[in-house]
Amino acid sequence: MSPVAKLFKWGTFAYEAFLALPVIGGLFIIANGWVPLAIAFLLHAVAIVILQRERKPIVGNVLGIITSILAFIPIVGWVMHGVTALVLLFEGISSSRQAPRY
Repeated sequence: MSPVAKLFKWGTFAYEAFLALPVIGGLFIIANGWVPLAIAFLLHAVAIVILQRERKPIVGNVLGIITSILAFIPIVGWVMHGVTALVLLFEGISSSRQAPRY
């Protein structure tokens, strides 16, 4: 995986994990007028384009886009951010363990 793809995979994971923090993430989203959800949407969209060019897994980022759309619902958003962060974590770990193909 290229360094840019790794950056987007791990960066979107870190962002989703932050937004999944029960009180802090919710307050951050509300205090900024739900703009962090739009930023998450854009980050996931760019990550999908980059990862798809390299034929890497995009499921976590697709789930991130869905989460960004539905996260305005308080409890649902919190749970979905957590699930998305876990999926991105597992994808990042599994992608980093794969041997490069030459």
